[in-house]
Amino acid sequence: MKEYFSDNGFIVDTASEIEEAERLIAQNTYKVVIHDLRMGPTKDQDGLRIVRLVHEYNPETRIVILTAYGSSEIEDEARLLGADAFLRKPQPLSQVAQVVRGLIESPRRAAPPPA
Repeated sequence: MKEYFSDNGFIVDTASEIEEAERLIAQNTYKVVIHDLRMGPTKDQDGLRIVRLVHEYNPETRIVILTAYGSSEIEDEARLLGADAFLRKPQPLSQVAQVVRGLIESPRRAAPPPA
C-alpha cells in the first residue's frame, strides 16, 4: 500500500504497531489516515483507539478504516468517533485511492449542534 500511494504522489508514513501509530499521530498532521482495526502482533488492541487519537490531535484529519474484521456495530461506532469511510478487505488499491482523493477534495461536514 505504501508503494502504491507513494507512486501516486502521496507522502506516506506507515506504522505496524499501535504505539508507532500513536507516535506518528502525535508528531505529524495528516490529511488522511488509513487505519486497519487490527495492528501489531497481539491483534487484541482496541482498533478504534487510533480513530479517537487522530481526532484528539487533529479533528480535520479524514479517516479511512480498512479491515477484514469489521462488523456493523464496529462500523457504526467508528463513524460516531469520526471515521469517514469503512472499507472491507480485500479492496483494490485503486478503490482505496479513489476514496482518499474524494475525502481530500471534499470538506469535512460540520458536526451537528448539541441538542
